[in-house]
Amino acid sequence: MQPNAPQYAERLTAPRSWWFISVLVGVACALMLLPVGTLPMLAGFVGGTAASWVIVSSYGSVRIRVLPDTLVAGEARIPTKALGEPEILDAEEARAWRLHKADPRAFMLLRAYIPTAVKVEITDPADPTPYAYLSTRDPEALKAAIDAVRTA
Repeated sequence: MQPNAPQYAERLTAPRSWWFISVLVGVACALMLLPVGTLPMLAGFVGGTAASWVIVSSYGSVRIRVLPDTLVAGEARIPTKALGEPEILDAEEARAWRLHKADPRAFMLLRAYIPTAVKVEITDPADPTPYAYLSTRDPEALKAAIDAVRTA
């Protein structure tokens, strides 16, 4: 295996319903431009739909990767030597950690449309972040990958 090959990689894509809503935004833009004429109405539909797709795509393009020396979660890059024990959170526990159990200092890569998560404590004494909350569709695989790079 290559030294920089990902041990785990996941893209947190937006749900299908969001893409349908983007088309409805395009329809709404078209209806606003209907009194102006047919060509502006079509331009409003295409422009509104395209703008909505860009927004949905950018929100749903966040990635989680576990590399041999780093956990990459969105914009965060956490060295694996600073990772503590990962904990799998089922839907109920993940909701609690998103709401009343959350620490304001924590790194939260959360997507409300993904019910499960992994909470990884940060053991670096120089880092004030107590843990990283990572929404994931496959918490067992993420935990296994983090455990594998921690023990390596």
